[in-house]
Amino acid sequence: MLYFEKMNDSTQLDTIYTFTASSKLNNWRTINDTVMGGVSYSHIKVNEEGNGVFTGKVSLKNNGGFCSVRYPLPKRRIGKFHSFVLKVYGDGKAYQFRIKENSEDAHVYKAVFKTTKQWQEIKIRFDEMFPSFRGQKLNKPNFSGQSLEEIAFLIANKEEEHFKLLINRIKLM
Repeated sequence: MLYFEKMNDSTQLDTIYTFTASSKLNNWRTINDTVMGGVSYSHIKVNEEGNGVFTGKVSLKNNGGFCSVRYPLPKRRIGKFHSFVLKVYGDGKAYQFRIKENSEDAHVYKAVFKTTKQWQEIKIRFDEMFPSFRGQKLNKPNFSGQSLEEIAFLIANKEEEHFKLLINRIKLM
């Protein structure tokens, strides 16, 4: 269960990434199903309002079906926090927020969230993020919340679709 709640002024937040009009996207990387023979495509840019815009088209051709954008971080200890808070504006589709505790891990921890056609602050508790490898849930504990080395967004709804997700910021709470 993901929590959608309004943060108040006393809520302690720590920024992982905030997009601005001058954001450089050098370290943001799109990875699509083309790595496995698919033909989906995506890109990320910054719009005039200073939001990250992750957009593209998911195709099911050639056993494809996903688009993602990833951002590596220097190893960060996050044990004093318990949740991620995303500020996003979606297109009504479901997306995954994915993280890696260690960059060399093959698996990710993920949570699925549904967007609306308005700005949302989405709170994802660490203990709700489950381990996954190539779309399969692993028989391992959920995210421990001790460290972080990568954040990512992915769309893979098992249908051909254009998509657009505006990302304002990602924080820890």
